Amino acid sequence: MGPEIIFKIILAVLAVLFITGLFFIVKQKTAVVIERLGKFHKVASSGFNLKIPIIDKKAGTVNLRVMELPVEVETKTKDDVFVRMIVSVQYYVVESNEGIRQSFYKFDNPARQIQSYVFDSIRSEVPNMLLDDVFSEKDKIAQAVQKELSETIAEYGFAIVKALITDIDPDAKVKHAMNEINAAKRMKEAAKEYAEADKIKVVAAAEAEATSKKLQGEGIAAQRVAIANGLKNSVEEVRGAMEDGVTGREVMNMLFMTQHYDTISRLAEDGVNTIFMPYSPSSVGDLQTQIQSSLLSADTITKTTKAADVSKATKKSMEARRPQGGDSVDPEDFE
Repeated sequence: MGPEIIFKIILAVLAVLFITGLFFIVKQKTAVVIERLGKFHKVASSGFNLKIPIIDKKAGTVNLRVMELPVEVETKTKDDVFVRMIVSVQYYVVESNEGIRQSFYKFDNPARQIQSYVFDSIRSEVPNMLLDDVFSEKDKIAQAVQKELSETIAEYGFAIVKALITDIDPDAKVKHAMNEINAAKRMKEAAKEYAEADKIKVVAAAEAEATSKKLQGEGIAAQRVAIANGLKNSVEEVRGAMEDGVTGREVMNMLFMTQHYDTISRLAEDGVNTIFMPYSPSSVGDLQTQIQSSLLSADTITKTTKAADVSKATKKSMEARRPQGGDSVDPEDFE
């Protein structure tokens, strides 16, 4: 192989390398920083680009997509409770030549440095809040982190989309105590509801009992009225069946005796073979005598009263019968 052929091969290789280094392609949502002789020259955007081989060099690629950085922070609240928080920071590189240049040259490790800013922001905000407020006002904490980061890293070519508090995890003992407190509150509310239900049951039972007593009283009253009406009708029917001059008291005495013997008869029908009577033999004999004496005494009082008013009754009866029959009435008929 001659020197000319070797020279041609070297020229061909150099030509290929030159052409290869002259053209390059940049993907969508990325940017390439071009340096010329070690100094920033330009930013190559997505698409087909040219550079001078050997003189120009691709210093690096910058991602223009929105990126997310989860940051775990442990801090203390105002009531001396340690909590572990996870803050997710969504950020991106400002899509301009100056923004890309600043983000590429000013931040050596963007993710780590943004993480440091998040630590500082969280540990200056949370210690001024109580634990309960940390849970209820987590959006306020996220807004504070987002505002501070936006003001701080804007000069470095970055922009913040959102800062999110994705997790708040207190110490295990604190969580257990919080659960116990919550459980106690719920048990207290449950006890109130049970007491209210018992109260309703008691009131309803009392109202039902009152209504029952009222209806029972009305029933007893109606029963007694019916019994009284029945006795009245019985007395009238018995007096109508007996001779004239029989008083209501005499009829009641007779009914009393009848009821007495009917009761003894029903006891025998129901299988009752023992009746308690006075234990003294003389008392057993006196039972009927006492009943008869009571009836005779009542009859004597009735006759004495009738004898005192006999003359007046005779006159009124005669006056009452004359218009009907027209015959004279003998007073001896009323004895």
